[in-house]
Amino acid sequence: MMASLTQINVAKDYCNSLTRYSRRHSLEVNIGDLPMGGNNPIRIQSMTTVGTMDTHGSVNQIKRMVDAGCEYVRITAPNLKEAQNLREIERELLGTGIRVPLIADIHFTPNAAELAARLVAKVRINPGNYADKKKFQVIEYTEASYQEEIDRIRKRFTPLIQVCKEYGTAMRIGTNHGSLSDRILSRYGDTPMGMVESALEFLRICEDLNYYQIVLSMKASNPQVMVQAYRLLVNKLNSEGLQPYPLHLGVTEAGEGEDGRIKSALGIGSLLEDGLGDTVRVSLTEEPEFEVPVAKTLVDRYLTRPDHKPIPELNVIPFDPFSFLRRVTLAVENIGGINVPRVVVDLCNLSEMQLSDLKAIGHAYLPELDKWTMNDNGADYIYSGKQPISFMLPNGLKEIVDYSVWTQLEDPHKFPLLNIDQLEQSVKLHPRLNFVQMTTDDLERGVGMLQQNPSVVVWLETDNLHARADQRRFMAELISGKLTNPVIISRKYEDQSFDAMQLKAGTDVGALLIDGLGDGVFLSRELLQISDNEDALLTVQQYNQTCFNILQAARTRMTKTEYISCPSCGRTLFDLQETTAMIRQRTDHLKGIKIGIMGCIVNGPGEMADADYGYVGSGKDKITLYKGQEIVKRGVPSSSAVDELIEIIKSDDRWVEPHGNFS
Repeated sequence: MMASLTQINVAKDYCNSLTRYSRRHSLEVNIGDLPMGGNNPIRIQSMTTVGTMDTHGSVNQIKRMVDAGCEYVRITAPNLKEAQNLREIERELLGTGIRVPLIADIHFTPNAAELAARLVAKVRINPGNYADKKKFQVIEYTEASYQEEIDRIRKRFTPLIQVCKEYGTAMRIGTNHGSLSDRILSRYGDTPMGMVESALEFLRICEDLNYYQIVLSMKASNPQVMVQAYRLLVNKLNSEGLQPYPLHLGVTEAGEGEDGRIKSALGIGSLLEDGLGDTVRVSLTEEPEFEVPVAKTLVDRYLTRPDHKPIPELNVIPFDPFSFLRRVTLAVENIGGINVPRVVVDLCNLSEMQLSDLKAIGHAYLPELDKWTMNDNGADYIYSGKQPISFMLPNGLKEIVDYSVWTQLEDPHKFPLLNIDQLEQSVKLHPRLNFVQMTTDDLERGVGMLQQNPSVVVWLETDNLHARADQRRFMAELISGKLTNPVIISRKYEDQSFDAMQLKAGTDVGALLIDGLGDGVFLSRELLQISDNEDALLTVQQYNQTCFNILQAARTRMTKTEYISCPSCGRTLFDLQETTAMIRQRTDHLKGIKIGIMGCIVNGPGEMADADYGYVGSGKDKITLYKGQEIVKRGVPSSSAVDELIEIIKSDDRWVEPHGNFS
């Protein structure tokens, strides 16, 4: 291996090891009769979406959640009446033989929290709004005036701690990126550090009062921010000598369908990879029982992870895990440098490729016009292996072939894929662009060759069960050695369902992209060896779409509209799933725009703080529309609210008319 790295000691700062899977040890917290943390398994939880006063509806929904594998159930309790009804829900559950710990979700109302703490196993409070009202004001504080605010919080918060201690109730102090208080924003800004300090203000009070039955969370709709905040939280717990509290992981307002699943995999999976996390909730704009299998797929990967092949230790790493900075690389053709990460698709197992087949990867041939058109998910490169494409490819799409085939061609528009032995022995390379397959085992002998060949793009592969750590190890060495060759992240998933592949690729590839590592993505599957081209092309289309979705979720290549939509709860004032689908239908061609769709005014404005525009329930059949954090229109009838939202986008000159994208 290369010389030792000399930058910050990350393993000490936020995880046990950067190369060996090792789950962080945390305190054990008792939640009903199902403890979390310590040596317990990573727990799965979800949240009801029916009204809390609908006892029978809540019980039926909880039964479906438990049947799906949910271990903790969270229920909103925005006021005393609903907090009181938690007792009735639990009684009816017990009458049907269901013993699942209930968690009361509290915002703004300390009296509801104090009542709920007497009735259920755990309460969740949001430090951004438990003792503060958010008015989006910037406030100048002196040290003395800031301490006065902390004293005010202590006075407001102490009664809840005392009730929890008396009744043996656990508590989650759950920070949300979008609902930081004006006080925190004024001092720390809209940052991961602000999220961490928001929780620590409350946590320090708990420790002063000798209360330790606490779980912590740092949720954000942006997986990059979420990952940085959790890492920084662990770092601060360690550096301040606070207890190693268990962590609840979740990407808030992840959205629906494929987008919500991949975004959740990026955020949650990135942390699980480094051994962080004791309970998981996947927040989808769907029925809560559909969240549970997704969470289980993410978590179950780590049941066998300790058995992975050893990876050389990496005690330090040459980038900051608490902020994003893309690795500096040389631009080779359109890969690396300031270029967005590229998508490479695997077509090597398709037989007799036709012009029309490229429609599966975003390039459609129009025979009546004799021209090509490309949609926003048009792949950048195809790998055809030993079977070069026989027709001319459209502009914007390039081809990669095996080196043994390339040497027999006289086509400057095709590029070779070599292995490390071929690179070492080769006297013939493409003058502009060459791809070289490498693994961590190849790095030591490959260093000199990479230094001598600036036209080489590394095609980084791994067969290690701990894939992300193995590939991160490789790229850390490149940074340390000041090697600027771009890297294509290559991952193969054998015998996996498409749903499982999405989540695993979202974790393995997305976790690297979140750290600024990787200049392109290549996903492949053995089952592409299908005799029926139509079936194979469907798989190719799915894999290509997954690559673009991962890049979008990592915020490294924006190719479509992003929706920040809450998973619904008892406070939701309209049919969230139906409304999200309706808004998506009207606006999903607005590339790069972020739209927040929130069920109620309680959390909506804060938790969609990352959005360009917002659609928030403010009363029965009434919608409040936002531009950023600014209210533009109040009390808009839901029947016309989508039209009004579009008019706001048009007034900013950000609207484009939809065109007939091929699918």
